[in-house]
Amino acid sequence: MDAVVRKLLRESGETFAEEAGIPLKDQPAALFKLLVMANLLSARISSDIALAAARELFEAGGGTPRGMAKLTWQERVDALGRGHYVRYDESTATRLGDMAEMVQDKYKGDLRKLAIEAGRDPHKAAELLQEFPGIGPTGVDIFCREAQAMWPWLRPYVDSQVKKGAERVGLPTDAGKLASKVPEKDLARLSAALVRVARDKKLADTVKA
Repeated sequence: MDAVVRKLLRESGETFAEEAGIPLKDQPAALFKLLVMANLLSARISSDIALAAARELFEAGGGTPRGMAKLTWQERVDALGRGHYVRYDESTATRLGDMAEMVQDKYKGDLRKLAIEAGRDPHKAAELLQEFPGIGPTGVDIFCREAQAMWPWLRPYVDSQVKKGAERVGLPTDAGKLASKVPEKDLARLSAALVRVARDKKLADTVKA
């Protein structure tokens, strides 16, 4: 393993899901929490705030589709506010409620059914994910980058942010070549580290040092 890759994994290799307290398990609650996180991170807001808001929503009972739908709109707004997710709190509270209802109605609360409906095809999965309110191409990238830890059929999922980070620290931007740098189980961790590097030039310089 390259020295740069080892340093990336050691210093910045915590997935965003893990930072938000979401277990990377192929289970309904974990996958729904990942979808919530992708929704929150899609906005033009710092990842620290988005992840804090996710933790507040889960703490309030919004960690499952049923739980999120049972929260009142005001309870969702209040949870987002406690995470300082204030700029987009009202519209996001509405979207999260609608998203939870859709997960229940279309997938019976279990996003593993989305994988089956997509035929385990990444392009089809991206189309289905974008049917959820608040999930666009950015949200798809966030979800799939992390979900590849649970869904091997997504690997290697290397989006533009990951490529930008790879370029910054002198790693290959080709998905296959980049994926070959780590065991498959660590690809989501490497991706998360490279996204952080893409956003933080100082971190990139530290990794290269």
